[in-house]
Amino acid sequence: MNKPILLLLLGDYLLAISAQYLGICLRYQSMPNWEMLNQGGIRSLIFATVVVLAGYLSELYRGDLTFNNKEIFLRACSANFLAFLGLSVFYYLFPNLMLGRSVLVMALVIFCLLQFLWHCHFPGLLRIPWVMQKVLILGVGPTALQISNLLDKTRHNYELVGFIQPAGEMASINLSSVLGSIESLARTATREKVHKIVISLSERRGVLPVRDILGCKFKGIDIVDEISFYEQITGKLMIERINPSWFIFSNGSRLTPFMFFYKRGFDLLFAAVGLVLFLPLMPLIALAIRVDSKGPVFFRQVRVGKGERPFVLYKFRTMGEDAEKKTGAVWAQEDDPRITRVGRFLRTSRMDEMPQIFNVIRGDMSFIGPRPERPEFVETLNERVPYYSNRHSVKPGVTGWAQVKYEYGASMEDALEKLRYDLYYIKNFSIFLDFLIIMETLKVVIFGRGAR
Repeated sequence: MNKPILLLLLGDYLLAISAQYLGICLRYQSMPNWEMLNQGGIRSLIFATVVVLAGYLSELYRGDLTFNNKEIFLRACSANFLAFLGLSVFYYLFPNLMLGRSVLVMALVIFCLLQFLWHCHFPGLLRIPWVMQKVLILGVGPTALQISNLLDKTRHNYELVGFIQPAGEMASINLSSVLGSIESLARTATREKVHKIVISLSERRGVLPVRDILGCKFKGIDIVDEISFYEQITGKLMIERINPSWFIFSNGSRLTPFMFFYKRGFDLLFAAVGLVLFLPLMPLIALAIRVDSKGPVFFRQVRVGKGERPFVLYKFRTMGEDAEKKTGAVWAQEDDPRITRVGRFLRTSRMDEMPQIFNVIRGDMSFIGPRPERPEFVETLNERVPYYSNRHSVKPGVTGWAQVKYEYGASMEDALEKLRYDLYYIKNFSIFLDFLIIMETLKVVIFGRGAR
């Protein structure tokens, strides 16, 4: 989650707390006294947390999307309606934490208006000089164009001031955006008051102006290559431009014994919670599967795990019996005729994944990690996709960064795109990233996105 999105979320949190106190003022026609403020502290935090979570579920904090004012208003309204439902249930269970129905309604209406105004004017805030960061791209080739397009399509606090064209490099960008030649890099960066230089050269040997770049670095300008900048903006890796030395010298990719210990403890805790929540549902799902179609309740399939060791993955059966008898191993397609009626519901709700809790307990899988693929696909992908085998350096997961950021993969191109996210997760593994994946997984399950 990048800094502008964190700033947007923090603003919503503060506005939510303010909205609740404004609701109190309107309800009681007076400023709240110290006793009321003291009693309302925990209530305000609960209120703010729920409404911000509802905004998150309504995708108001997406960094890869921008919305017009109408879309912001509709999403804010839906988020606050969702918050009303959530808070109503919470207050029903814990009535002593509620300030009053009229205060709740007033606070939600006030917050909805404040949130709409805040989100509409937030892009303008990012243009303020002390918030905005000016970016200069060294290079004019296809990758430089890709970085430029990326800056146009995502929400961030960067402003592209232009390009520097090296001698001999063919231009893929509009030449009107070129601010000078490579010899004028330092002068141009100083004149434009640049904060960051992104190096995106098609060929660096004999071209990279090391002395000028060092001069810019010592002046406080951030120097970054296009691979790292792409990773920062998108949350995935630019695999086609990466060489082994980049992995070796870049930050991250350091899985310590503590991290493995944390992952295993986290997995066992979630497996215990999952068994308590889902075990009562499993007999009902099993009965529905048996009534709907012939065949076993559980589906067993060999998948590739950590260290490319095979293991048996368990799922509820969602396809007809012997679905691949004629076709062999193939990816599931959209509106796949092999999927049963109950199976379609199980896939959309992700309930077919429940039996993988037992894979987690056995240690074959983790709750969070790259999705395990079948050996038939792994053999082909290892040959065709660079660095594909690196995803097997950690345990596969029930959910993962690629699963929440990208749609269902059903082709070689999809496998490459998901690998970008999987390697990003392995390189940047952290407790915060795991928490973010859990939150994104909740959105995927609630709205049924990406299932086939």
